[in-house]
Amino acid sequence: MNASTDDEHDVENGKFARSNRGVKLSNQALLSGIAYCLSSCGMILVNKFVLSSYNFNAGISLMLYQNFISVVIVATLSLLGLVSTEPLTWKLIKVWLPVNVIFVGMLVTSMFSLKYINVAMVTVLKNVTNVITALGEMYLFNKQHDNRVWTALFLMIISAVTGGITDLSFNATGYAWQTLNCFLTASYSLTLRRVMDTAKQVTKSGDLNEFSMVLLNNTLSMPLGIFLILVFNEVDYLLTTPLLRLPSFWMVMTLSGFLGLGISFSSMWFLHQTGATTYSLVGSLNKIPLSVAGILLFHVPTSLQNSASIFFGLLAGVFFARAKIRERSQS
Repeated sequence: MNASTDDEHDVENGKFARSNRGVKLSNQALLSGIAYCLSSCGMILVNKFVLSSYNFNAGISLMLYQNFISVVIVATLSLLGLVSTEPLTWKLIKVWLPVNVIFVGMLVTSMFSLKYINVAMVTVLKNVTNVITALGEMYLFNKQHDNRVWTALFLMIISAVTGGITDLSFNATGYAWQTLNCFLTASYSLTLRRVMDTAKQVTKSGDLNEFSMVLLNNTLSMPLGIFLILVFNEVDYLLTTPLLRLPSFWMVMTLSGFLGLGISFSSMWFLHQTGATTYSLVGSLNKIPLSVAGILLFHVPTSLQNSASIFFGLLAGVFFARAKIRERSQS
């Protein structure tokens, strides 16, 4: 094993590397981890603020604007030669379109659920996605999970059910959207694994980097987003709402777009500096301050039972991440 590999192994396992390169890697891992946590937490909180505090009733339009910002920024970086992206050929579009439909559905249902459910319950209910993904891996990829993983998944189901029962601000519509979001998110991650390999075969370079996927996903989402805006009749609302005449509202909307793009870049940076195991564990730990912030910032009514179920669900997420780490190390 060479020195570079040793350094990466040390960072992944939380050890302090002695070499100068090791110190640099440790700093990069810390900075990328902080950037990822801030952008992911900020994105959810800002979206909740736009949809609930501003009472903005056009979640699909918000998604479309965020995706438009991502396209503009990535395309500009590509034109300046700062990043490399694959040209959007018809062959690539045909391969990627099915997963893009799921991607748009995932974003739209997330917007709708945030409109009705508090942030803390959204983070707990998102754990159900892990259960659906684990079952999908079994049936689609013949992947077996050990008892620790199944125990964590069972705890997640219990926390989601008890959280819903004790939720003082329970909204059936919001829970329905969040349930659909869990299925679409799991479908996206499972479908993406297959589509990525096929998509690479139809690109000119034979590869498809993260910047290309961000550009591809967000570009293809534009016409579908416009279609959904017409279907859900958001045009009439956009023409009459006074919010679009407020500069402060546009600032918050634009901030959400930059945060969305920030998640893409910071997550790639963080994964590059550490690894999938650290990434998954930090993602689970990240839900804890996010839930607390959501309750405090939006003055969510809660009870001891509901708070306990939320905390139980967050711990189940951490337990799941640790179980997956052990499962990977043993495979």
